[in-house]
Amino acid sequence: MQEYKLFVKQIGVVGITSILASLSPLILLPILTQTLTAQEYGAWNQFIVTITLIPAIASLGLPYTMVRFLAATRNKDEIREAFYSIAFMVILGSLIVSLIFLILAKPIADLLFQGNILISFILSSAIFLNGLILLLFDYFRTFQLMKIYSFFTMLQAYLTVILVGIFIAMRYGLVGAVIAVLIIQIITVLVMYSIILSRIGFKIPKLGNIKEYLNFGLPTIPSNISFWVLDITDRYVIGLLLGLSFVGYYSAGYLLGNIISLILSPFYTVLLPILSKYYAEKRIFEVKRLLNHSIKFFLMVSIPTAFGLSILAKPILLILSTPEIALNGYFITPIIALGGIFFGVYGIISQIVVLERKTQITGNIWILSTILNVILDITLGYRFGIMGVALTTLGVYILSFALTVIYSFKYIRCTFYFGFLAKSIWASVLMSIVLVISNPKSPLDIILSASMCSVIYILILGVLGGIRKDEVIFFKSILLDILVAIYKPFKNLGWFSK
Repeated sequence: MQEYKLFVKQIGVVGITSILASLSPLILLPILTQTLTAQEYGAWNQFIVTITLIPAIASLGLPYTMVRFLAATRNKDEIREAFYSIAFMVILGSLIVSLIFLILAKPIADLLFQGNILISFILSSAIFLNGLILLLFDYFRTFQLMKIYSFFTMLQAYLTVILVGIFIAMRYGLVGAVIAVLIIQIITVLVMYSIILSRIGFKIPKLGNIKEYLNFGLPTIPSNISFWVLDITDRYVIGLLLGLSFVGYYSAGYLLGNIISLILSPFYTVLLPILSKYYAEKRIFEVKRLLNHSIKFFLMVSIPTAFGLSILAKPILLILSTPEIALNGYFITPIIALGGIFFGVYGIISQIVVLERKTQITGNIWILSTILNVILDITLGYRFGIMGVALTTLGVYILSFALTVIYSFKYIRCTFYFGFLAKSIWASVLMSIVLVISNPKSPLDIILSASMCSVIYILILGVLGGIRKDEVIFFKSILLDILVAIYKPFKNLGWFSK
């Protein structure tokens, strides 16, 4: 029970910080949309999704490999050798890709940034730095240093908001915004690496195990970048077929619906290091129990969130963006939110394949899904516009989920809690009726209504027997521990202790 309590606490700490960090794009939304043109805002989104997607490919799946191979390791020499071996390959891969983008700066500028070649030059540097950031974040994740992980998640998110806001206010426009991102990346890399250096020191690696790492890591690339592949494919296709203005419409609605997938983030971050440790110790029952609890916990939070976001999408976007963007993008949110639920459960179940080191399975699934996504994006996007693109995303998530379940359950079977699922949906429907009747429009009304409906959902779920009294007491104690864990660093700067 103590180990499970620690797991839930880590989920909570990472979850709260991830949610707070995910609010940063929403804070930036009015700053950007009310200052930049719709075309410039579309270009901003192209820049952000590119520096998110490309480094995940350039790093060769090796940061993720570190989590799987080193989570149960405590020998500092082994850790040092493995970390710097992986770091060498990540730097090499990121540097090569960055140079390719630099050489192709002119055509990339014409394709993505309306001919602004300066943004293309900045893009090549940002890609290299983001590859390093992925590596450094996964070091903290590997050894369950979740306070440090959460600190840098928040630091990077809100320093970006502050600096982009300053550069926009100084009238540097889109170029100033992307320069701000580059500056924050440099700061993040320097500070994060200084902490790792103080812990393990430096070593020139022998690269002895690099073949084994690559054999595991390369097949994970399609699955690790799947979320961003679909995102970037959607936006590129929309930009080419419909124009950058429609990229802006789609991005705003997508941003809200995407919050569901962000609920997965703490599970994805915390699960694998713990599961790898249990698996190495042959504690398969604990692996299965942790997966089952994670599925139920995720569904309990994501289902009502999807209902709430679907109803509140229009008023939220009217507040955060322009009427043009809100009225043309709000209907995307429910579709993306539903897809996010399937993607979230997929993310939990796919850990089984990773534990078994059968990463080629998820790799093949996402290669198939990506090809299908491109074909359907072009077909349905041309016929039905951004609605067709959103429906394609939903369909691909469902397909990937179904195929992963089929293959994963050959090794370890999980429980989907269909009885709980029905109760959660019913409680969410009743909660949504209250939300529709309240019809909030102002920011304060939206916050109050959402808070009230969250309480209503929990109460109804309890009445229906979806959550037991002992679970309520357990989660209450966990919540208090989480709040203390988050408050404590601000009180005594204790972020850098495990």
